[in-house]
Amino acid sequence: MSTKTVFTTGEAAKICKVSQQTIIRCFDNGTLKGFRVPGSRFRRIPRNELYSFMRDNGIPTDALESGKRKLLIVDDDQELVELMLDTFQRDGRFDIKTANNGFDAGMLVKEFRPDLVVLDVMLPDINGKEVCQRVRSDSTLEAVKIICISGMVEQDKVADLRAAGADDFLQKPFTVDKLLDRACDLLEIERVVAS
Repeated sequence: MSTKTVFTTGEAAKICKVSQQTIIRCFDNGTLKGFRVPGSRFRRIPRNELYSFMRDNGIPTDALESGKRKLLIVDDDQELVELMLDTFQRDGRFDIKTANNGFDAGMLVKEFRPDLVVLDVMLPDINGKEVCQRVRSDSTLEAVKIICISGMVEQDKVADLRAAGADDFLQKPFTVDKLLDRACDLLEIERVVAS
C-alpha cells in the first residue's frame, strides 16, 4: 500500500494535532528534521523524520500509521453523497468529509487538505469548473486530485473542466465501484477486491 512519504507543515500539524506554527517552530529550531523546497520558503518533512519526532514527543503515531487518504465529496444530491460515502467507508482506506455546495467545498479543501475531491459540476452556488480553478490557483493544493461528476454530456464542457484542473470526469449515472476504481487509479493505490 502506498502512503505519503513527505509532508507539508500543515499536513504534519494535522497528523500531530498541533498548530502549524508549532510544527514550523520545531522545524526551524531543528527538533523536527526536514528540508526546504529549493527556491521557496516551503518546508517538507519526510515520513521517517515525522515518525521519530512524534515518538520522541509522546505523540500517538496511529494517525501517521493509518495511511488513510483524505477524500472530500462535494455534491448537493444527498442520496448520491450517502451512496459514495458508504462505498468509500467500506473500502476502509479513506478519511472522508462531505460538502453540499461550492462555498463549503472551498473552505474544506483549505482546512482538510484532501488527497482527492469528488466534485459535482452543478452545485447550487458556484459551478464545479470554478471550484477546480480556485483549487488550482493555490500552489499549496497542487497535489489535490479532482474527479468531476455530472449528468451533462457536452464534450466541450468536459474539455473545459479538464482545462480548469479536473484530473478525471465521470458521467452520471455511474456505478460507485467505477468511481472507487478511478479514485484508486488517481491516487495510485491498489484496488482492494472484496472477497
